[in-house]
Amino acid sequence: MMIHHVYRRDEPGRAPDDALWLAEDQRRLMLRREMAYHNKKLAAAAHRAGVVAPEDFSAFTNEGYKGLYGGLTARAMRQRRALPDAINLLDTMGSAELASNLFRATQTEQKMRRDAVRHKEDACRVHYFVGTKVRDAMRDLGGVMPEDLPVEEHIRAVRRRVQPPRGRVALKAL
Repeated sequence: MMIHHVYRRDEPGRAPDDALWLAEDQRRLMLRREMAYHNKKLAAAAHRAGVVAPEDFSAFTNEGYKGLYGGLTARAMRQRRALPDAINLLDTMGSAELASNLFRATQTEQKMRRDAVRHKEDACRVHYFVGTKVRDAMRDLGGVMPEDLPVEEHIRAVRRRVQPPRGRVALKAL
């Protein structure tokens, strides 16, 4: 369980630096971009291993989630977090959870390449295995298990708040 101290801005010497909050937002934005990139690389590696049909890719993806989230699929995690099916779980993760998923994705892709995985069943096994190893590392380090981490503000809202508007909207603001 995470406990946050709420600071009042008018409390002398107690207000946190705004950069701390901005830093978390920036980390989330950067990690979410990295996840998008590495998920494409992971999908390409899965494709090379014979994961071609949409239902096979769904099974492959869920094996990684099941390894990392203690047997829970993406759908089960959305239900646990009371998120609609249309929401991508990655869009509501904090930086620590995104980082663990990024590690899972990069290490799965590299292991599949190193081991020359060429069958979809093997690809699923590797994805699950790597997910469990990331989970084990989190447990060994005394971290919060990923399924117990809180739902964060949707990444689109963070992007709107942090990044300046572009185009005509930006010109009208001047």
